[in-house]
Amino acid sequence: MNKEVQYIITTLQGSLDGDPWYGRSLYAILKEVEPASVFINPDEKGHALIEILYHMIAWAEAVQSTLEGDTQKQISYYEALDWREIDPTIHTWKNGVNELKATHRRILELLQSKNDDFLASPVSQRTYTIGYMLHGLIQHNIYHQGQIAYVKKLLD
Repeated sequence: MNKEVQYIITTLQGSLDGDPWYGRSLYAILKEVEPASVFINPDEKGHALIEILYHMIAWAEAVQSTLEGDTQKQISYYEALDWREIDPTIHTWKNGVNELKATHRRILELLQSKNDDFLASPVSQRTYTIGYMLHGLIQHNIYHQGQIAYVKKLLD
């Protein structure tokens, strides 16, 4: 049985490129961002859009790695990528959006073959389950989606 897994897949897909009840999807908002503005930090306390995007990528990649059963990359690997130094020659908006989408495609693909029992599995080096982590990914995406929409509006 994979009723809960299917719920997670549907919820994640809807928040990424569906029609969520709270507003526009993440990919719709990312598409509206002017690449020329992504390196601008609207205030010294926050983050530029590019920093938020690559922060989201780091944790989506951590989820993907967990689902793939990758034991080579420790959580410290992803923690080092969290709020990383942005190199404008490497970390472009287009590259980041493509990377975020590819990572989420892979997560959704991996979930297709899982059953609900899998969600109770512990996450290595953490005190929570894979189910909790997946719900956390959805919440994390929505949280930063709101930030991106807000910062975008400040820069428009």
